[in-house]
Amino acid sequence: MHTGLALHTACYTASMFPLKARVRNGRLIVDTATTLPDGTEVDLVAVGDDDLDDTERAALHRALLEAEAEVDAGETIPAEEVLAHLRARRSA
Repeated sequence: MHTGLALHTACYTASMFPLKARVRNGRLIVDTATTLPDGTEVDLVAVGDDDLDDTERAALHRALLEAEAEVDAGETIPAEEVLAHLRARRSA
């Protein structure tokens, strides 16, 4: 069971917004119209079921609520910085 978690679309910048895609014949097909220019690189994350038990899910939701409070307090790191760090770790 999922607890109520307020997700704010206002936290997305003009260059960062959710896209939805499906896999068809081994290709990702974006289901959302976009004004992104051709050649724009987009990071996608697969969404699926998880294997969390109730205790783990409760801990996750607590952590998400704490993170939301940090965002509200302005205690954030720009997404571009986080993604650059993750890409650097992946290629190391």
